[in-house]
Formats: sequence, C-alpha cells, structure tokens
Amino acid sequence: MQVLIMDRGVHVDPEAVQRKCPTLRIIYARNVEEALTRCAEAEVLVAMAHDVSDALVRAMPKLRYLCAMSAGLDRLETLTALKPEVRVTSGRGIHGPQMSELAFLSMIALSRDFPRMQSNQRRHAWERWPQKLIYSKTAVIAGIGPIAEELAARCKAFGMRLVGVSDARSEAPYFDAMMPRAQLTEAAALADFLIVLVPLTAKTRHMIDAQVLAAMKPTAVLINLARGPLIDEPALIARLKAGQLGGAALDVFETEPLPPDSPLWDMPNVIITPRIGGMSDTYPEQVLPLLVHNLTAFAEGRLDAMTNVARG
Repeated sequence: MQVLIMDRGVHVDPEAVQRKCPTLRIIYARNVEEALTRCAEAEVLVAMAHDVSDALVRAMPKLRYLCAMSAGLDRLETLTALKPEVRVTSGRGIHGPQMSELAFLSMIALSRDFPRMQSNQRRHAWERWPQKLIYSKTAVIAGIGPIAEELAARCKAFGMRLVGVSDARSEAPYFDAMMPRAQLTEAAALADFLIVLVPLTAKTRHMIDAQVLAAMKPTAVLINLARGPLIDEPALIARLKAGQLGGAALDVFETEPLPPDSPLWDMPNVIITPRIGGMSDTYPEQVLPLLVHNLTAFAEGRLDAMTNVARG
C-alpha cells in the first residue's frame, strides 16, 4: 500500500514512519506542488488538514484514507472532491502540552503586563509595579476535550479555579464546575480568563459575540487557541478600544495571516501569535505512535481498531 506523506518537515518524520511500517511504501512530499507529482498511486494521504486541497484530492483517484495530523478537521468539510467513503482520522489528543503552555504564556504575560516590561527594557527604563497573580483566579474553558483536560491539570497546579463550558459533558477532572453552552454568557461573567478551545462548526461560529464579551469583567482576558471565526472579531476590537476588556491573546483569526491593517496588531494589551498553538519541537515524536497505529490498522483491514475516526 502506497502512503503519501505531505509535510514541510515540521510535523512528521517520514523515515521514522517507514521504519515502524516496513510493509508500506512511504512517498514524501514537502508541499502541494511536490505532492501533485507523486500522488497518483497513493491510497493514503498523511497531512495537516488545512494543507489538503480539492486539487490534491482530485489527483488521488485511489485515495481510501486521509490521516490528518491536526486535531481540527473543519478545513476538510469545505472540500468538494473528498468522497464520503474516504476514511478520515484526526490527530486529536496529542496537542495538550503545547496548547497548555501557550495558554499559560498568555495568562502570565498579560497579567503581569510583560509587553510593558519588554518595552521598558528596550528603553533602558527601570519601572516597578505590583504584579497581578494568576493564583486564585478563575479560568473558564469553553470546549472540554483532551486539550482542556491537560490545561485544567496545569491550572490547578497554579491554584486556579476552573469552570468548564460544554454540552457534551457534565463533569471532567480538575474542574470545579461545569455549565452548558446555553449559559456561556453567565460563565463568561465569572472569568478572569476565558479560554476558547471549541471546534469550529456552523453552531459555534461567532459564539464569542458582543453579548458574551459584554458580560466579561473589564479586567478579564480572552484567549483563543481554537479557530478565528469562533470570535466576533469586530465586536472584540470595539470592546478593547473602549477599554472594557483587560486584554486578549489570539493565536487564530478570521483572516489568516492577520491583515497588516488590523488594529489588533498595535493594541498594547493584545498578544498575537501566528497560529502556533498546536506546534512543538517534538511534534514528530508526539504524532508518531498515533500515526503508526492507524496506518498499520488500516493496512491490515482492522478498521475497528483505528482511533480518532471522524468519517468513513
């Protein structure tokens, strides 16, 4: 069975996959252009979901399995060439450490006004002020899955209170309270940090709207590590400009890359990161066990043994 791995050398080690799966023929391409010249005979495509295009899928008439290394699969829902019978799995469950650390970077940096410290350092200015702690603060996490559970464990280690927002679960480890999504506005009012980890669907688009933002404390911080369209960006910008929100840390945006003329770039209480939340220096090691398990199970016809199956 021929497997095409399309990756720019950041998320997967093709040689490691070949060593672990010696019966498979691994074909490697660093980008879509290379993949289009090598994909015709491949039955399996391994790639980040957001890198998969209709053109590539159309060029793979033998495609039976799409193994996405990313957790979110919303990009695949926009494809018209992907046949319903093609099996799709995700990389869900491996991103907890890096996403949690970015959340903590955001919480601590904005609480202590670290951008101001960096500005003072550049100016050689010695300025001191009382440092806000995240200890005893309330983190409201919208979307309770594997990432949220890992983040919650770390929040507890810092002495924080945790409130989860989910329709799928009524309890989860480390959470002090759980609330349904219908009570998101009420949950937002409790938050010192509102952390968004919800998958993007038609129902969740702009779930963080003007009403939710208005319910937040003027000192609260919004952190979005999931998908840009979950937040009503103009409403957020208006709230920040009015000084009615403590700050925001945004890793994802409605339009990516974030346009140069976006006012978010120049706001002192906003941290912008270029969609790096799921990335890590150990990603190939993190994804390898899941990748090998699913490729082996698929090649051997053990479809019931595959994990993170989204369709097919």
